[in-house]
Amino acid sequence: MNNNDLVLVNQLIKQRMATIGPELDEGSFFEIFSAEQVLKDYDLSYDEIEDGIVDMAGDGGIDSIYFFINDSLYQEDSDYASLKKGVRLKLVFIQSKVSQGYSESGIEKLISAIRDLLDLNKDIRSLSKVYNKALLGKIRSFRETYIELTSKFPELSLSFFYVTKGMQVHENVNRKVSVLEQTAKGLFTPCAFSFGFVGASNLLSLARQAPSTSHQLKLIENPISPGQIAYVCLVNLRDYFSFITDSSGKLKKSIFEGNVRDYQGKTEVNEHIAKTLGNPNREDFWWLNNGVTIICNNATLSGKTLTIEDPEIVNGLQTSNEVYGHYSSMSSGTDSRTILVRVIKPEDESSRDRIIRATNSQTSIPVASLRATDKIHRDIEDYLQTHGLFYDRRKNHYKNLGKPIKNIISIPYMAQAVLACALLDPSNARGRPSSLLKDDTSYMKIFNADYPINLYLVSAQITRRVESFLRSDSVKLDSSEINNLKYYLAMLVACKLSGIPRPKPSNIAEIKVENASEDLLATCLSTVKEVYRSLGSTDLVAKGKDFGPKLLEKHVSETTPVLKTKTKKKP
Repeated sequence: MNNNDLVLVNQLIKQRMATIGPELDEGSFFEIFSAEQVLKDYDLSYDEIEDGIVDMAGDGGIDSIYFFINDSLYQEDSDYASLKKGVRLKLVFIQSKVSQGYSESGIEKLISAIRDLLDLNKDIRSLSKVYNKALLGKIRSFRETYIELTSKFPELSLSFFYVTKGMQVHENVNRKVSVLEQTAKGLFTPCAFSFGFVGASNLLSLARQAPSTSHQLKLIENPISPGQIAYVCLVNLRDYFSFITDSSGKLKKSIFEGNVRDYQGKTEVNEHIAKTLGNPNREDFWWLNNGVTIICNNATLSGKTLTIEDPEIVNGLQTSNEVYGHYSSMSSGTDSRTILVRVIKPEDESSRDRIIRATNSQTSIPVASLRATDKIHRDIEDYLQTHGLFYDRRKNHYKNLGKPIKNIISIPYMAQAVLACALLDPSNARGRPSSLLKDDTSYMKIFNADYPINLYLVSAQITRRVESFLRSDSVKLDSSEINNLKYYLAMLVACKLSGIPRPKPSNIAEIKVENASEDLLATCLSTVKEVYRSLGSTDLVAKGKDFGPKLLEKHVSETTPVLKTKTKKKP
């Protein structure tokens, strides 16, 4: 290893930390940085990365843990029962140490933890005295999902990364990996296993790998082009499969960010697409399918190859996922069928949004599914930016621009903040994080053009302020408790700052967040914890329907003045 790599990676981390995480200590930032690099292909947001960090007392040597289903990060309120057979489950464990070496004890801790955590015969509750709540919560999600999908014969892979600034791995440390592998494979059959020592050189190399912005699409024949940068093309299905996958055969998640819908799984339409792909007949595929629409920053044609800069597939996600699933299971063989692809360079952002709406209006989809293109989101983005916050209307846009972690606000984060602070519904903010944007009623209730635009700024600022307070050394809560309490605390703080028993969104919009003092936050937290404990202090309580109303009722009783009845004097 080049000794200069250690100097360079230290400088890189120091500069990155000063730019995007100056409020973090070195160890905390290194955990985020490590996960970001080793999981680069998954294009996780900072919120998603931080949610996977379980480093605290009782972590079993595991600093971060991430659970992927079909290469997408697990969401606790999603229904995976409709997934097809052969579903891919991947559990990733990361050890992140600022040290310049690797220890045998580090891997021995992993071996011990895996024996406990992944043994389905051991009750999770029996492990609560050994491992922290955040780690056990992640393991519980994996266990329950794995058992639920047993009939689908899931393909399980366990990946481990040991990340330090190390220069080399001693043989005594390296030989421990085989014991870890035997332990893991002894618990699950079959099970794919991988382990990676990631040191200074690896980190430097990964950090230098910027996402590719240029993608090539091979065409069957010269495309139709009306003069503007717009092409109508026929593409061989296998060549399209190559376009949407990376060198390791994974789906390129980043090029689907503009699509307004998640992959819907086992639906009638998708079943029909899969059936068409699996049973070639006289009709070509493009005769039976609407095809795919791609928008981009630029596209140039050379022979029968189209080079596309910053492509975004804005329509055709369902088709693309079915194509991916079909050809992923076929390592060889020819297929002469083609798919229709439209490639367009929009004139501006409003043109981009109109294309997304138009290409997604041909099938029945909820209005809320077009959320990222709504005018209200562009208004929020513009307004928040004037106050130093960056509304990530397009996932990871501001992350890729190097904006500070604490200043980036995602659409899901905003939805949870508004639901808790302005709509006084912290239980749904905690219990239904991914469902909020899929349900029309919830979405329209949260992102309402009739609300004052300042409501969104205030809600985001209060939630960020609460998170910072809960993570402070004076509070001493683990990540699981923070996750369970933050939306309830945000609601109570918003209510207290408004000075009104049951404030309306218009009242929340007028709040001065700078009045949220440490004393106010501490007093509110004491009240939140009191109600939380009275109900049982569990994840189910935080996701349930009783915690919020009981907390609000307590606030109302303390805020509403007691009316004294006058008694008449006796003559």
